[in-house]
Parts: sequence; C-alpha cells; structure tokens
Amino acid sequence: MEAISTALEPKRTLWTSLAEAVRGSHQDYTTGSLNRAILLLAVPMVLEMVLESLFAVVDVFWVGRLGANAVATVGLTESMLSIVFAVGMGLSLSTTAMVARRIGEKDPEGAADAAVQAIFLGFVVSLLIGLPCLVYAPNLLRLMGGTPEIVAIGSGYTRICLGGSCAVLLLFLNNAIFRGAGDAAIAMRLLWVSNIINLVLDPCLIFGWGPFPRMGVTGAAMATFIGRSIGVCYQFYRLLKGTERIRVLTRQIRLHVDVLWRLMRVSLTGILQFAIAHTSWVGLVRIVSIFGAAALAGYTIAIRIVVFLILPSWGLSNAAATLVGQNLGAGKPDRAESAVWRTGLYNMIFLGSLGLFFVLFAEHAVRLFTQDPTVIPLGAACLRIISYGNIGYAYGMVMLQAFNGAGDTITPTIVNFFGFWLLEIPLAYWLAIHAHLESRGAFWAIVVAEAAIAATSALLFRQGRWKRQKI
Repeated sequence: MEAISTALEPKRTLWTSLAEAVRGSHQDYTTGSLNRAILLLAVPMVLEMVLESLFAVVDVFWVGRLGANAVATVGLTESMLSIVFAVGMGLSLSTTAMVARRIGEKDPEGAADAAVQAIFLGFVVSLLIGLPCLVYAPNLLRLMGGTPEIVAIGSGYTRICLGGSCAVLLLFLNNAIFRGAGDAAIAMRLLWVSNIINLVLDPCLIFGWGPFPRMGVTGAAMATFIGRSIGVCYQFYRLLKGTERIRVLTRQIRLHVDVLWRLMRVSLTGILQFAIAHTSWVGLVRIVSIFGAAALAGYTIAIRIVVFLILPSWGLSNAAATLVGQNLGAGKPDRAESAVWRTGLYNMIFLGSLGLFFVLFAEHAVRLFTQDPTVIPLGAACLRIISYGNIGYAYGMVMLQAFNGAGDTITPTIVNFFGFWLLEIPLAYWLAIHAHLESRGAFWAIVVAEAAIAATSALLFRQGRWKRQKI
C-alpha cells in the first residue's frame, strides 16, 4: 500500500517541498516517500534549533563587549543552566515520544492528554528549580569558581537565568508537543517570536540604548527571559486554538494520573540521561576555570559557537525521533529504522561540513565575539579541536534520539553515564593536569568521549530492541 501511495503522490520539486516544510505540511509521516517525510520534518526543526541557538550566540556577542569577566559570568551560569536544560530535554523527549506514538495510533485526544500532563509536570519542576536559585545565585557562582569580581557583576544575570527557568522548561515542553504531533513548522514560528524580541532587547538592556536602563550583563538575561516568556504565552494560545493534528480542549485541562505516571516514568530516565550529559559540562567548566578567566572566556565563546552548530543537528535528530514514534505507533518498525539511518547520514554530511569550516577558520569565528588577545587563541583551539569530532557526533546524536523517540530512555542513559562520567571527565582531568595540556586537554577529552558514544549507540541501535518498546 505504501508503494501505491507513493506512486500516486503528485510530483513536487525541492523548492515546493521546502516551502511546504516552512509553511507547515499536512502529510501523514507514516506513509509515502521517506525522504520527503524527513525533509518536511527536518527543515522546520533545523530552523527551530538555529533560532534557539541564536539565544546563546546573540547574548555572548553583546556581552563580549563588556570584558572577560562578563563573558566568564555567562559561561559559569550556562554550565549551571545546562542542568535546567537537561531537565527540560528529559521531559521533552518523553513528551515527544508519547505524543508521536498517540498520533501514529490516530488518537489525537490521547496526544492532547499527554500534552496537558507534560505542561503540569513542567510547572512543578520549574518551581522546584527556580525558587532556590533566586535566593542562592551568588553562592552558586562562588561554588563554580567565580572570582569576587565575577560574583559582583554576574549575580543578577545568574539569578534571572536560573530563577526564570520556568520559561526555559515550558518553551522546551510546548515545542516538544508540536514536534511530536508533526507540527514542526509551528514550533519553528514560535521561536521566531521569542528570538526577534531577544534580538531587539539584548543591546538595549545591556547598554541602555534609548529609554532602556543600562543593566550590563544582567540585561542579557532579562532580554532572553522576556523573549522566552512571550514565546511561551503564544505556545499556550496555539495549543488551545488547535492545529490539524493536536488541540487541547478545556475539559482536558485536568490531572490524568495514569498518563502522568507513564510520562514521569519515561521522563525520569530521560532527565537522568541529559543530566549526565550536561553535568559533564559543569565538570569541564570547573577544570577549565583552573587556568584563569581567559581560558574560561575562550571556552565559553567556543562552546557558544559549537552550540550554534549542534542545535540545528538536533533538529535533524528530533525529526528522527518523531518519525520513530509515529511509525512505531502505526506498526511500521522497519520504516522507523530506515528513517534513522538516512537521517544520520544527512546529519553527518551537514555537521561534518560545518566542522571542516571551523577547523579552517576557528580564529576568525572567535574574533567575531572578542578582540582580547589572551582569549582568542584559547577559544580558537577549543573550537578547532571539538570540530574534529563532528562526523562521529552527528551519527551518535541521531541514534540516541531514535531510542528516545521509541520511548527507550534507559539505553541512552547508560551510554551517557559511561561516556561522560566514566570516560570524559576523568580523561579531561588527566590530560589537563597530569599530561600538562591545560585547557586543551579538556577539549580533546570531549572528542574522545563523543566518538566512543557514537560508536556504542550505533551498535546498540542495530540490535533492534527499541522496536519492542511500549509507551
């Protein structure tokens, strides 16, 4: 039947398909051309992740004008905020998996029930994280190795970023709902709203342009928080208004204990999975901070550029997760597997090409964010070294997201535990301290760990146990 439906599809050019992807497609992703399904899902998801990465890049672009201590503040805070991202991504992957499975089963009401429970869970978790951080922001900066100067100028930034984690979590969760439903174009447009606001407010609040107060590095946090919060409000409006695939009705805004419990069960290992990955970045920051503010600033700038590269690749990985969830729900595991291998290949071409560019032009890229002669060589070294591992990382991230899309969050959690905690952090410390490579040792440890994770993930994915996962 699938071959017949494919043959009956009208011919479309690449440009008409791209336009449909950005506009929003009505295609059933469990039938028809697999390449077309990947394109229609991946294009808006990649654009969504490009926009998400702009939050990070725009902040550090303007903050870089305030000096090394301001950039170091962003780096230390982002390493702690990565734990919030871990929670948000863990909740999001379980939400995407459950919504996608229900959509594949042609059960839109079940998908909406899962969406409501995910939002409720996000509210509770964000309050548990945000309220303590509002109070203890300066102490957290000191704990991360911040100097008195960094604590003095950066406490406001840290307080807003961590205390306002509700906006981060809900932005992640709501877009995960749209992605799981196959409404990737809506998720993309929602981030357009947030980013335009952030782009406008960032320099205004940092430097006090026009009627705005001069807030320094704190202004960067305030601009991002306002942009994200308005985006979240728009997300709620779209969920209540409804799309072709999913709509939350007023009568569904209630606790559904059975759905909530299943979501929590998958989310707990998902959160642990990303917590393991993101806390490894905290460990790396702590190691790099031993070598001074210049090394930390260089690392922060390079990682922001890396994030700008990797988030679009996450868009491709998220497309694979949605295809896995929907096709397993439709009883088509072989189609789900083919989607993952093809998406991995496309991701390798994309991320590998970008990696080659930054190997060649690392120093030029870092100079866009700082002119400090002590920071530029360290940032360029970090960016160049990490880019060497892009090809392996491209496949690894797609494989791990495929497990998550199937609802198997345990396998990626185990892989991350061995790859990051038992390999990356000890190796980074040994290379930096005992092998006397200093901050460059930590950068090489990232490449080794990611390569090991990618190889292991591909081998486990080939075994196919994820096809029997129930959710």
